[in-house]
Amino acid sequence: MRYHDVIVVGAGLSGLRAAIAVNQKNVNVAVLTKVHPLRSHSIAAQGGVNAALGNNPRGGFDTPEKHAFDTVKGSDYLADQPAVLAFTEAAPDRIYEMEHWGCPFSRTPDGKIAQRPFGGAGFPRTCYATDKIGHVLLHTLYEQAVRFEHSSERQNFQIFEEFMVTRLVVEDGECRGVIAMNLATGELESFMAEAVIFATGGSGRVYIPSTNALISTGLAVAIPYWAGVPIKDMEFIQFHPTTLLGSGILMTEGCRGEGGFLTNSEGDRFLANYSDSAKAMEIAPRDIVARNMQREIVEGRGVAGQHINLDLTHLGAEKIMTRLPGIRDLSMSFVGVDPIKEPIPVRPGQHYTMGGIDTNGNCETEIKGFYAAGECAAVSVHGANRLGGNSLLETLVFGKIAGEHAADYVQAKAASKQGESAIKQAFSEQEAKHRELTAGAGSENPADIRDELGALMVDKVGIFRNEEDITDGWKKVKVLQNRFKKAKAGWAGKRFNQSLMWLLELEGNLAIAELVVAGALARKESRGSHFRLDFPTRNDEAHLMHTIARWSPDDEKMKLAYRAVELGIWEPKERKY
Repeated sequence: MRYHDVIVVGAGLSGLRAAIAVNQKNVNVAVLTKVHPLRSHSIAAQGGVNAALGNNPRGGFDTPEKHAFDTVKGSDYLADQPAVLAFTEAAPDRIYEMEHWGCPFSRTPDGKIAQRPFGGAGFPRTCYATDKIGHVLLHTLYEQAVRFEHSSERQNFQIFEEFMVTRLVVEDGECRGVIAMNLATGELESFMAEAVIFATGGSGRVYIPSTNALISTGLAVAIPYWAGVPIKDMEFIQFHPTTLLGSGILMTEGCRGEGGFLTNSEGDRFLANYSDSAKAMEIAPRDIVARNMQREIVEGRGVAGQHINLDLTHLGAEKIMTRLPGIRDLSMSFVGVDPIKEPIPVRPGQHYTMGGIDTNGNCETEIKGFYAAGECAAVSVHGANRLGGNSLLETLVFGKIAGEHAADYVQAKAASKQGESAIKQAFSEQEAKHRELTAGAGSENPADIRDELGALMVDKVGIFRNEEDITDGWKKVKVLQNRFKKAKAGWAGKRFNQSLMWLLELEGNLAIAELVVAGALARKESRGSHFRLDFPTRNDEAHLMHTIARWSPDDEKMKLAYRAVELGIWEPKERKY
């Protein structure tokens, strides 16, 4: 059994920032990650990260308070306002910290960090590095992690690559550690800790297609859910307006922030025809743009009946080559289109999970010693709809907060290295489960269940929802969960058993799909990314509440409850852009 004061699960931006914060307090930390840190999904972020720096000439009057208001308004007033204000107030310090650590941001002519407009923002506040911000941020943090790891005289900072956490160990309301599978050997290993931080990213691969990497499944949220941790607001799934036709690869909001147009089959900039996007046009919030794009496609004005054109040709070759080079490369490689010469075919696609592990503003959960940060968590600063540029900021702000509070918790504990029997029992149970999943030949093919689940989630709980579809989706998810009981891994070997790994991921996807469908069925209103055709308006009187899902181990059922949104600064108003 291994022991570390704090274990961080996930080595993307949230995880690395949390681990650095822990180690800065001279507390022993280990990072467990399924992939090499530089293969974490954070590296795929393209457009930018928000902060009220005021470096753009039009942003000189920006403030953290205005950033907070835009965030709350964009959330359709479901975000917890005190958390949002703390989030935006911390933003400038986190950006300057990354700059001082060597992050190569794009620059203004006078050398300041460049900022571009993004959807739902009152000022140009999105800091960027051409269209590869996730790449440069992750490399910068990984450099710092390597510096800490190599300078640690007592092995106070360790990264365990290709370790897949499969279980959270909780005893009497306190976190005791995790059980993880060493993917290289196939063996389970026990990790005891005083505190555990989940920084595992989103659950996008519950849907197919998705802009998320294959590793971004629902398992990491399902693991604490099964351990008794409440999950918040899972019905809110963001569909990014511009994903590449066919592959679903993200085409950054920076394309529109730099002045790109969205046009239909008639060549019209159709967003002018809808009241909720007529003013802001292409830089209206994502939920609004995605819905109006989908309306054009459904009503027969989609290009070739299936997509919308993202037109950058008027920006000119120089601007595209200097500010959107990655977008040009992706578009040429995957659809054979050079955006300098012709429009990019795009359509809305699943992109982000607003809901997640229920935490407070300090990243604490109901379980003592268990924390969560980043997309896997719901603080909630995104509410019903996230503004572009706020997700990367969330990783930096709340990664640091999670690490600091976990370290403080460990240092304040009177007793340590407790829960050995609970960890041994969890290890034994997980070992038995793995044997069962690899024994024999199951009658169900896990890949078929995965594909059917992804398709039905897009179809039944996609951009537009209604009672009939959601109810049908609920029934089909339950059928797939029952079919999963007959699924087996196709290989019983130990080393790099991908069959077992993806079977475990699928079980998590099925659990989270149930939460998405259940929350969508119960929320009889339209708010942010959750749009119901049978309840097309927002209902603040009945639904200005967070959806809280809990797993009941006694009867093995999911149960929903509600909690009031924290207001205190701005009262909900109609969203106009």
